[in-house]
Amino acid sequence: MRKGIWLTIAVLAAWLSVLSVASAETGLEETFYKANQAYGEGRFQEAIEGYLRLIRSGNDGGAVYYNLGNAYLKSDQLGRAIWAYDRALLRIPRDPDLRFNLSHARNQTRDAIGDLRGAIETAFFWLRSFSLGELFAAFALLNLLFWSLLLIRLFNRAEWLFYLLLLATSLWFVGGLSFGLKYYRIISDDRAVVLQKEVDILAGPDTADTVLFKLHEGTLVRHERSEDGWSLIRVSDKNRGWVTAGAIGRISGDAPIPELKIR
Repeated sequence: MRKGIWLTIAVLAAWLSVLSVASAETGLEETFYKANQAYGEGRFQEAIEGYLRLIRSGNDGGAVYYNLGNAYLKSDQLGRAIWAYDRALLRIPRDPDLRFNLSHARNQTRDAIGDLRGAIETAFFWLRSFSLGELFAAFALLNLLFWSLLLIRLFNRAEWLFYLLLLATSLWFVGGLSFGLKYYRIISDDRAVVLQKEVDILAGPDTADTVLFKLHEGTLVRHERSEDGWSLIRVSDKNRGWVTAGAIGRISGDAPIPELKIR
């Protein structure tokens, strides 16, 4: 009797869990649909608010960031558009529309800044073409292939199998290295985007400090550290200074989302 009661309770709990997940997914789909509808009707700020709600709820896929970037660009928020596009690029790096729109947005920036790609991205150029999830999936499959061939090799000493295992080992090593480097690149990504139309770069973290130079929205910079509402940024080895933290948006996935700009 007790087993039957506990079984009934377990089934009900599982059913309620499934219903709650389905309800949450339906709510997210509805939010995404309404945001897209607002964008299509020219209510760009409303669309932005919808996409940001999705992102803050954990639904931060490449399509959401891409649509957010489009809404920012349509509402004349160039810096935030580039910030959203760059975040989308980490998730859907081969999307041709995303790459075109990001290039179009960057062509509208005023400051001429050199390539901010690091040594890892330059040497392992293929990392830019794959997302972290794709590299993880590829490494998982290569791992399965490697151990399967190794197991078969224990019972079959054919020469062709030896060379196949050698090839699988090489691919396994490259796949693991690629995944590790991509993960390191994402968690150590110090790039940021200037969000405001024009910002003063100061000699110190105080409004009374000397203005060293100015930057404009959409400019890519390196973020070195934050201190009491200020951020130390670097454009090049010779050009670095302080700016208010809210004037830039970090591209890193762990960085906070910039506050919504009300127009």
